[in-house]
Amino acid sequence: MDPATLVVVVLVIVTALTFDFTNGFHDTANAMATSIATGALKPKTAVIAAGTLNLIGAFLSTEVAKTISGGIINEQQVTISAAFIFAGLVGAIIWNLITWLVGLPSSSSHALFGGLVGAVIVGAGVEGVNFAAVLTKVLIPALVSPVVAGLAAFFAVKLIFFVVRKMSESQVESGFRHGQTVTACLVALSHGTNDAQKTMGIITLTLIAVGFQPSGTGPELWVVAICGLAIALGTYMGGWRVIRTLGKGLTEISTPQGFAAEAASATTILVSSHMGFALSTTQVCSGSIIGTGLGKKGSKVNWGVASKMLIAWIVTFPAAGIVGALACALAKTSVWGTVAVAFIACAVAFIIWRLSRRNPINSANVNERADVKVNANPGAKTVAAAA
Repeated sequence: MDPATLVVVVLVIVTALTFDFTNGFHDTANAMATSIATGALKPKTAVIAAGTLNLIGAFLSTEVAKTISGGIINEQQVTISAAFIFAGLVGAIIWNLITWLVGLPSSSSHALFGGLVGAVIVGAGVEGVNFAAVLTKVLIPALVSPVVAGLAAFFAVKLIFFVVRKMSESQVESGFRHGQTVTACLVALSHGTNDAQKTMGIITLTLIAVGFQPSGTGPELWVVAICGLAIALGTYMGGWRVIRTLGKGLTEISTPQGFAAEAASATTILVSSHMGFALSTTQVCSGSIIGTGLGKKGSKVNWGVASKMLIAWIVTFPAAGIVGALACALAKTSVWGTVAVAFIACAVAFIIWRLSRRNPINSANVNERADVKVNANPGAKTVAAAA
């Protein structure tokens, strides 16, 4: 392998792990938002548990990784450069950071697929993309999974409140608070079995593209390990902005609702991971939370927030694809073009981080309502834009 190609491969692996890290803190909310919102788990405890279980989950299955490394891109029909994959990752990372900044729980998975498809189309042409696999393994699961999880959560809440109708509220809250600890951990574990594998698949695809691995093979153990560690570290950092939106922005939930939402989400994600469906865990968990809001009498769903999330879901794939395509147009020119894309991406990421410091959200204020800002006067509150 010539030195220029080696530089690009190393850059791709580093960028893939950076995406994995952003996926972790962007998706911490999937596992722990409801438990934090109901008080079942303290914020810091929740993110430590989520990070640990994401790491364990990364070792449980590689079916999703195989879908990405040997299904979505036609690496046997066209020559896929490592620079194309790098450009796709840049598109995904930038979109992840933008949606994190505004607190929208968009799909990291669809950002990755969109960025990758956009980059490959520019770099190798439309024949480089297996659109049948994109449809059956990505787009259809994206439409079906949140509906399935939402319906499961809806009926679970109905059943739970029917069973506990003669119990006191304090007994119900106390019992399901302990149950939520278990279901939240299951969601974190299932997240590792699905989302950590996507980066494994990207790195494996890169190694196949440059001839380090034969086509059709799965991820090596060292790839599984570093991807699991990256997503676990990102999860531990806690994506507090997205946690607030999912935990407090969609609907006010009780511990029975949180238990139902997490149980429905974990079941849906684990089954999909076993079948190799690279679904959006964010969409699954959001659908479950909406289902619990609809399932409890008197509970209200904030359809304004839900509609913004829906728009983000629709826009994510093409938006990340456009960024990936633009990045690929520059990256494919030469190794210096690839380096230029890396510098531009770092500059954009730094600007987004600086903007986030204007209105910091952390473990101390994550459970405050997203539409309320406390003034310097302790007794006064004013309505402000959602964080």
